[in-house]
Amino acid sequence: MHTRRDILRYTAAAGAAGAALPLLSACGSAGAADGSGPTTIRYQGGAGSVHFLELADDLGYLQDITLEWIGDTTSGPQDIQAAATGDTDIGGAFNGAIAKLVAAGSPITSVISYYGADEAAFTGYFVLEDSGISQARDLIGKKVGMNTLGAHHEFVVREWLAQQGLTNDEIAQVELTVVPPVNTEQSLRSGQIDVAALGGILRDTALERGGIRPLFTDQGLYGTFSYGSLVLRDEFIEENPDATLNLVSGLARAIRWTQVTPREEVVDRYVRIIEGRDRNESADAIQYWKSSGVAGAGGLIDEQEFKIWVDWLVRNEELDEGRVEVADLFTNEFNPYHNGTYPAGSGPDGEPVDEAAEPSASPSASPSASPGGDPSEESEDR
Repeated sequence: MHTRRDILRYTAAAGAAGAALPLLSACGSAGAADGSGPTTIRYQGGAGSVHFLELADDLGYLQDITLEWIGDTTSGPQDIQAAATGDTDIGGAFNGAIAKLVAAGSPITSVISYYGADEAAFTGYFVLEDSGISQARDLIGKKVGMNTLGAHHEFVVREWLAQQGLTNDEIAQVELTVVPPVNTEQSLRSGQIDVAALGGILRDTALERGGIRPLFTDQGLYGTFSYGSLVLRDEFIEENPDATLNLVSGLARAIRWTQVTPREEVVDRYVRIIEGRDRNESADAIQYWKSSGVAGAGGLIDEQEFKIWVDWLVRNEELDEGRVEVADLFTNEFNPYHNGTYPAGSGPDGEPVDEAAEPSASPSASPSASPGGDPSEESEDR
């Protein structure tokens, strides 16, 4: 088996050779480079939301790729674990969770950013309006509700507490409590928890009812910032280099499409996709979509989006220094906005776009409570 660096050097060469083509043909069925037909990509989705795979397929960006939905994921860590074990071919999670899984020996590589935080898409950590909690130190001995541990919410809460000056011993006294997303607001209002992680439609409807205020937001930590990535198994990349290039190219173009297309057009297409896939689900939540929060054009990954969390894990003694190299966690080699297929920052077909359509990169630290966000925020913590 090749090392991760060997795989990426090989596939980088494959990408450079095909840079003139937006999409290349696949190499056969998943896991077998035999040229026998389209590559089937097994994936997990989310009820009431649209995976970028599904959008790319609907937009016609996945040439020689067939999608197979095998169910809905329960969390980001579960999704990437399924990809690592071969139960699926692709999975997505918070970058810190990906770093931990790689450190544990899972042979996966991040290939594209797929969610983040900006002024429109963010998770807020809310307290009651009349709560005495106004600063990080007030959380010592208090409960913070979130839908799973070991993922985005836990990392962000602990990072914010550390930034506010709490020691590791003090942070350990803040109780992180698992609460089903649909019960989080009520748990806050009834006093079962002291802080509630709310995003998407759950945040917006809670704000409409009033009586809550944000203590902080994930967008307030680093401004516009990608927090999570989609991963592939190294074995899949090695055996299917053309299909990998095709797949990531399609995903990048779909992400870029949402970044430069008017919100109403994106929502309308999402509604059509949800209503057309016959999964006995509602498209109501998608009406609250504002942005994916992805910072890089077409999902380009910035090294800092992993380095922050690797450093955090080392600092908190959850990862030995040198256990993983940040550069080995991800690659942009398959992304058309990096490998020369399209000009950097161009549109989904390589066309010039207005500067106003570019994803915002302003490092705003305002804990805004304005509505917006990805409806996937409401159902699972990546």
